[in-house]
This record gives sequence, C-alpha cells and structure tokens, in this order.
Amino acid sequence: MTEFAIGESDFLLDGKPFRILSGALHYFRMHPDTWADRIEKARLMGLNTIETYVPWNAHSPQPGVFDTTGMLDLERFLREIADAGLYAIVRPGPYICAEWDNGGLPAWLFRTPGMGVRRYEPQFMAAVQEYLEQVLRIVRPLQVDQGGPVLLVQVENEYGAFADDQTYLKSVAEIIQNAGITVPLVTVDQPVDAMLAAGGLDGVLRTGSFGSRADERLATLRKHQPTGPLMCMEFWDGWFDHWGGPHHTTSAEETAAELDALLAAGASVNIYMVHGGTNFGLTSGANDKGVYRPTITSYDYDAPLDEAGNPTAKFHAFREVISRYAPVPDVVPASGAAAPETSAALGEPIRLLADPTAWGQWSEHPVMPTLDALDARFVLFRTDLDIDRPTLLSFDEVRDRAYVFLDGVPIGVLDRERHDRAMMVPPGRGRLEILVEDQGRVNYGRRIGEPKGLIGPVQLGSVEVTDWSACVIDLDNVPRLWDTVGLTPDAPGVGPTAWRAGFDVAEPVDHFLSTVDWGKGLAWVNGFCLGRYWRRGPQETLYVPGPVLRPGRNELVVLELEVIAEPVAHFVAGLSLGPTEL
Repeated sequence: MTEFAIGESDFLLDGKPFRILSGALHYFRMHPDTWADRIEKARLMGLNTIETYVPWNAHSPQPGVFDTTGMLDLERFLREIADAGLYAIVRPGPYICAEWDNGGLPAWLFRTPGMGVRRYEPQFMAAVQEYLEQVLRIVRPLQVDQGGPVLLVQVENEYGAFADDQTYLKSVAEIIQNAGITVPLVTVDQPVDAMLAAGGLDGVLRTGSFGSRADERLATLRKHQPTGPLMCMEFWDGWFDHWGGPHHTTSAEETAAELDALLAAGASVNIYMVHGGTNFGLTSGANDKGVYRPTITSYDYDAPLDEAGNPTAKFHAFREVISRYAPVPDVVPASGAAAPETSAALGEPIRLLADPTAWGQWSEHPVMPTLDALDARFVLFRTDLDIDRPTLLSFDEVRDRAYVFLDGVPIGVLDRERHDRAMMVPPGRGRLEILVEDQGRVNYGRRIGEPKGLIGPVQLGSVEVTDWSACVIDLDNVPRLWDTVGLTPDAPGVGPTAWRAGFDVAEPVDHFLSTVDWGKGLAWVNGFCLGRYWRRGPQETLYVPGPVLRPGRNELVVLELEVIAEPVAHFVAGLSLGPTEL
C-alpha cells in the first residue's frame, strides 16, 4: 500500500517528495449529485487533493445520532475523490469555524450544566470522543496507507486563536490516533507567534492559514517548526459575506500572484475555497465582535468555481499559476449556460397568526424559555396583557430577531444587530405575540455555544411577564401546510405567511430564484430548503441545484416573515450576489 509521511523538508509519498496542491470542497454545502462535477473541475484546475471539514452538528442534530445520509455521506464523498484520482485531507474538528452555525458544535451540547467549550472538561471530552470515533470509523479504511485517498487528518482548528489548553489538544490528538488513524496529523493556525505556540503540538505538523505575504508567513511558521514541509492549510482566495454588507471579491490577478509566491517558496497549499457552495437550510453561522452579524446563504466566497460550480476568471488565473509548478490536464471546463428564465405567481397564503396550531406544537411555561430549551430555531411566544398606559417591554438580550404583535397588529421588531432590547407597548387588554428567529449561531470567538431566544427576565415596566405559551415552528412541515386537514388558505394579511407556486421545468438544470421583491424569510423547492433570503442583501438570488428539480411540475414554497412587495417568483438567468461596495 501507499506510504505517506513527513520528511525533513517535504511530504513523502512512497519515499519521494510530494507537494500537496489541494482545494477545499465542503460536501455538506453541495447537493451530493454535484460532488463529482466539482471534484473533476478542481482536478482540471491542476489540484491533486481535496480537503473538507466535517460538521459535527449536521451529522449529530441530536445526542446519540450520527447521520450520514444524502448531503452528509462522507464516505461517498471521499470515494468520489478517489475515483477522480485525487487525494483527500479530512478536518473533523470537533470545531470547524467555516462560517457554519456554531462552528460545527451541536447546540445540544450546551444544555448540560458545566459543559466545556473546546477545553479539557470531562463531559465535553466524552462527547468529542464519541463524535470523532464515529467520523474516523468512516475515515480509517480510506487512509492512503490502506488504499484510500486520505493523506492527512487535522487536530481541532485554529485553536491558538481561542485558547492554549495543551491537555485538551493532546487528548483530541490521542482520540484520533486511538481510533486507528495512521496518516500524519496536522494543526492549523494563523502565522502569529502566540497562536502557533498555543495551537500547536509537538510531534504534529503545524500548518498556517493566510492569504498574502507568503514569505513572511512561512518564515514565522518555520521559526516554530525547524523541520518538515511548509504548508498553507487555508490559502484565503476570497471571503464570506454578512447580511447588510457588500459582496466580497478579490482580484484574480493579485490573488493568483499570491498563490505564485506561495508555490515559488516550495510550500504545499490548500486553497480555501476552490468552490464554496451554499449554506442550505439554516446552516449559516454568524460573527459577534461587539456587533452581531449573521452570514448570508451563499458561500460563493469569490472562489475559482462560483456558487453554481462554474469556472471564473480566478479559476483560469490559478490554473495558469499551478501549471508553472505541476502538470495540469489539457481539458478546460466550459462555463455554464444561462439558466431558464420563468415566473410563477405565489398564491394560497397561509398566515401563521391566523392558526398557529397548524405550524407546530404548543407548550406552557411559567417563564419564557430559551429557544435551546425548546430545541427550536423559530418560536411563537404568546401571553395576555392588561395595561392602562404605554409601558416598556424589555429583555436582557435579544438573540437574534423578534417580531412583536398585539392582537395580530405588528408593533415593532427587535434586532440583535442594533442591540435592541426594549420597546413601548400601547395600553389596553390583548394578546401579545412574539415570533423569535435564530439567525445563526456565532461560529468564532467567545460567544460560541450561547443560548438563543429572548434572554430574560421579560419585563413589562418593573414587573416580570409570566405564563407564556410557546409554539415551536416545525420548519420541515411548512412545505406541507396545504396538506393539513381542515386548513384553508387565508386572505393576504399581516404577519409571517407561507406562500406556494407551481412552475414547470423542461430539464432539471440549475435555476436561480430572484428574491429582490421579497422581504425576509426562507424558500423551499420540492421540499428542499434553499436557505434564507433578506432584502438587506447583498445576495439577490437563491441557488436551486438541478438535482432538486424534476421534469414537469415543481413546487416552490416561501415563508415570508415580513412583506412581499410582489407575490411572484422570478427565476433568472444566473447568480446575483450583490454590490461589492456600499
């Protein structure tokens, strides 16, 4: 079998120097029927390896669960990499960052009192061990020394930017090795002295994450590691976007020049990302460095392959650079054709406030619970008020967005990004309803693992508001609302509303759903959740993978939380990811 090892200055494949030319592809951000296409295009760019994170929370949405179906079939993904003649790098965390909800850590972890976060704490370590053993049971027989594609496995992820618990890091490495991983292990940190010292392990290869000044960054890395190959495990070729911000792009020429400098220095590389993909469903994360900023649905990343997998100018620029250092295939992938353009009227509205019982299950609570306590992402809270003057309704913190209604009439929105935590309620007797939305868990820094919801106590003036009813919105059921016995569509009105439309497809190819005339919400096609949209932008389209569609009639469902200016769905010719300057 093939032997892969760390030499004095190079990676060694069967004893010969080997340069890793890798690109990041996240299987969980792509429809599985598109994996082979993206892998092949990465090969045609000149890459010899594919790298992926593994998202713990996606595989284990509940304790004791480890799902490997559909988009989570890691074994199928690694085998498709091998079928393409490429190698693989697996980065299982347990923390991955990746602009992914909670950095990949399951929310249920933190319902246990005293649970650690990325530190040597017995409850956390027991959960980490169970998770890693599940992942590595898949990876173990697919290592290169057993005939598979996997060359390297990473320990944790940029740990030096978070803490310096060496006992924790060593324990994670031991769990990986004890699970039968025999290929070399690596760590990754930004090439800063303090981070490399805190996040590295003796006997484990340190790698860097950066996108510029290669000589300087590699010199810092070499200072902490006198021997062994130099590698940039995350060569940042673009960036991610937040709602309300610009669409980030980088110059293809300048980024290619940085890649050239890195390869000229003799280093190995993993391009982050070669294809970013999409944060389907509710998987996007957020950052909070004093201001909460949720990440958008598109993870295009301005990568060499765009969100729909089409080669960009950066693809061709990178391919030309790589050709100076390694053979590249003669075949160049063609750009994708324009998508079909069509429109369909949205109709049969079903309003949440008209009959919440069709949307989810109610429960009663003496004080308002967190969303975590309800294991929910969207919850409608309800209580009765009786006040004789305008009164301040307040919370300790709003996580993340709350739509407030009094007797079905909207009276305001509280938004975490604006640091909102209070509003005036008019006098009278009536039903107070608050729809709370989790917009994505923080994926980087000290706020990882924090609970979501309206963090209490909830106060009206100086009095705590008690006796709440809570309806957990079953988002998986939203596309099936029209099948509910006895439920009839409403007239359009205020409050969150589900709409649906039928549209015809001649051939199941990629489509692009325009959202410019809509407010804020979610969309599904044939029951597959495309993700969130928001008029704030920057993105103006939702990507619809061709494999989600079927010849003939298809169904679109939209959950609009605010207002749709025009109840029509427009499918457009291509991606529209918004302005690059604001």
